[in-house]
Amino acid sequence: MIDSFKYPDTKAYEYVVAALAAKGVTYKEIAKITYELQQQFLPDIELKEYEEATIDVMHKRELLNNVMVSLYLDKMATEHKLDEPLQSIVAHDAGVFGVDETLALQIANIYGSIGVTNYGHVDRVKPGIIGKLDRDRDSVNTFIDDVVGGIAAAVAGKLAHKYS
Repeated sequence: MIDSFKYPDTKAYEYVVAALAAKGVTYKEIAKITYELQQQFLPDIELKEYEEATIDVMHKRELLNNVMVSLYLDKMATEHKLDEPLQSIVAHDAGVFGVDETLALQIANIYGSIGVTNYGHVDRVKPGIIGKLDRDRDSVNTFIDDVVGGIAAAVAGKLAHKYS
């Protein structure tokens, strides 16, 4: 028997865009982070191209899958619906947890080591909306700040490959 399931690419993309927007994250915010990361290396590239690249990267299934899972885990933790001890670990963004970074690294790695090294930088510096999410105490953002950084890093990798 052949499985007739067709991956819901459009619905997954729309879900991710809407869920990120509900947290104040837009493709423009992500593009701005990437632009600032890469400006010294790609000084002739306009912000508009970063925005277009961000939209393109955000359509990748690997990214959509990781972001959907991440957003859902943050939502469940915000609503105190995870089992213990996972609830406490996620709610406190425990430094030794690492699953949030692993999901983000999978996104960053879509375009190879350039994405990975850029992710390491944004995870430490937490520029733009990433820092705002990290400091927000009204909801759990353990995963979202990292996946936004992973998306920005993937866009950096995509453009670095294009112009190298």
